[in-house]
Amino acid sequence: MMVTSASAEKSAQTAALGGPWIYRPWIDLLVGCGGWSALLLAFSFAAANSNSRAWPVAFYALALLFNYPHFMATVYRAYHSYSEFAKYRIFTVHVAVLLGLAGLLAHLWYPALPWIFTLYICWSPWHYTGQNFGILMLFARRAGAAPSAGERRALYWAFVASFVLLMLSFHTGASGDPLILSLGLAARYTLPARAVLAVFFVAASGWAFFSLARRSGWRAIAPSLLLAVTQFLWFLLPALIELASGREVPQTRYSSGILAVLHSTQYLWITSYYQAREARAAGSEWKIGRYLLTLMAGGIALFIPGPWIASRILHADFAASFLTFTALVNLHHFILDGAIWKLRDSRIAGFLLNKEAEDGGAAAGARKNAVIEAGRWFAGPARGARAVRWAAAGVLFLWAAMDQVHFYWANETASVAALERAARLNPNDSGTQMRLARAESGAGRVEEKMAALQAAAAVNATNFSLQEGYARGLIEAGRDAEAYAEYARMLGRWPRSVDALVNYGLLAARLGHGEEAVDSWQRAVEIDAGQANAQLYLAQALEAREEVRAATRHYRAYLQIVAAHAGEHRGEESAVLAALIKVGDADAAAGRIGDAVQGYGAAVQYAEKSGRKSLQSLALARLAELQDRQGDAGGALRSYQEALGVDAGSDDLRSAGIDWLNYGQFLRRRGAEEEFAYGCFVRARELLRQGGSAEDVAVADRALAEMPPGVGRKSARGGRGQTDILAGALAIQVEDLGKKR
Repeated sequence: MMVTSASAEKSAQTAALGGPWIYRPWIDLLVGCGGWSALLLAFSFAAANSNSRAWPVAFYALALLFNYPHFMATVYRAYHSYSEFAKYRIFTVHVAVLLGLAGLLAHLWYPALPWIFTLYICWSPWHYTGQNFGILMLFARRAGAAPSAGERRALYWAFVASFVLLMLSFHTGASGDPLILSLGLAARYTLPARAVLAVFFVAASGWAFFSLARRSGWRAIAPSLLLAVTQFLWFLLPALIELASGREVPQTRYSSGILAVLHSTQYLWITSYYQAREARAAGSEWKIGRYLLTLMAGGIALFIPGPWIASRILHADFAASFLTFTALVNLHHFILDGAIWKLRDSRIAGFLLNKEAEDGGAAAGARKNAVIEAGRWFAGPARGARAVRWAAAGVLFLWAAMDQVHFYWANETASVAALERAARLNPNDSGTQMRLARAESGAGRVEEKMAALQAAAAVNATNFSLQEGYARGLIEAGRDAEAYAEYARMLGRWPRSVDALVNYGLLAARLGHGEEAVDSWQRAVEIDAGQANAQLYLAQALEAREEVRAATRHYRAYLQIVAAHAGEHRGEESAVLAALIKVGDADAAAGRIGDAVQGYGAAVQYAEKSGRKSLQSLALARLAELQDRQGDAGGALRSYQEALGVDAGSDDLRSAGIDWLNYGQFLRRRGAEEEFAYGCFVRARELLRQGGSAEDVAVADRALAEMPPGVGRKSARGGRGQTDILAGALAIQVEDLGKKR
């Protein structure tokens, strides 16, 4: 490649300044530029789709080694000297206090946690984007290839576009995680928007790098180019996989899984370099081993003691407390990190860009108070301070080991013994208690399962899902009265919970509180008219009270919901068919004949498709009755015969018997030969004696008694057996009606 004199001069300047690299090329490219992203993301994807329980434990251990220390690196940077602490006081004090108050709120009022956690999950990719862009600019400037204003804008907006693309993926449709709130954007809008953003990222970043390469050469911009590829792998590739495969990318796994590890190692890589340069510039001794050990101990202190203290001493839910601390420490890190790492800060630029650093000054160095003095003593060289530091570190590492053991036991989901050990370590952990309940259920230990569900519900009374889990467990255990009382208590706290209202209504109905059941289901449909179960149960209850018109209205609503969301109502064929027939009956009674015929026809087709023969024959019989009343003898004849044909392949003897009885009565009314009606009644009595009630048999006997004397003997003298008579009855044509002999 030809090198111009200008580029040669820049290369000489770069070499004089120490070169573009932070540590060594291979470390910088792999860690700092994210060169190992493709391999580790593929490894993470394989692990996520593995059934092995070792992977969650392994990733949790990685958090101890990388994630936690990287948060402490920011704290160390902002708090380790009074000048830095005072310089960023609004972030080191005021923001920290506000976030602490938010944490207190989340511990006292669980519904605040999803808002805090969603903010953390959505801010994380922006934080990762800012770091990637900052390091891209760092390498470009260290290599003497500083982008022009236009090139910088193109790269900046390309990175912003990749972040927005990921946010659209996160907020398309409903959230699959109760801790993450989604905007619920429609895919038909976000899909083209994501495609446009992906094209923009490639086009804008491509133009910028080609422009840079013409001026500085590809070798000089290679680290920056690799960072753009890393941004593509982190942000665009998951969205492209989702669009191509239809598989959603879980927000929590994406923002807090392997990507967090990649980001954290990248952060430790750059901050360790900065701290070493800063310490040496101040004439202080600095060792990377001691620095990393400090970060590990500090990271443990940030994440682990808080949830354990809150759960064991204050009896807070460990699962919720851990997520609260995780979200708030991250948010503080995002805010503080955005304030302290600015290349336009001359001191930072001096260390990271190999420029002459301006004296930052020891701001407010004369100010002293007891807290600051205690901090200085703790970090100082005194023998007592060193002993306290080592003791504190020892306690923290032991605490972290215990936390790792607890996590391992709590994730042995098939082992009752391991889960019980985890629950003994921390009984106030709703997550462990719920996993223990599932394991106990699998082992057939109902009482132990209920004890675990009750413990989970008791530890976090403001978590609806835990309360509902316990209430559902009571229903499954057959303890309806207790479940009824539990749902009543839940509705006192969550009066607009549709699921609770529906289940409370079911329990009220079982326990004989019919009015309460109807009232509960009525409230449910007022809150959410799209609640199919509430519409169905309410319709059935109103029908039982003979409020046919009101019942029909709710049957119609149920059918409309099922039609709009058919995939969500598989397995409800019997309920759908019954509703179709009920609506058809109501239309027929109201004189809406066309609607009734259409409804019965829809029921026949739906029953045939779903294989519900008894309901198919019932719909055909109702259709036949309607056609008969309307004077359509031919249509009624065909419907009756089709219903009896369906009955022949059904095991429902009562339904078949009633259909033969009704067909015989139809033939008598329409003037068919008497022996055919007689044969139908005989067959009806046979079937009803096997599958019907005494009252059904009595109806068949009365029908036979009403036949003219000697009809049966006449058929016998003519040599026509029962089988022949029934075959003849089924073969009657409309023109054979009215020919009674």
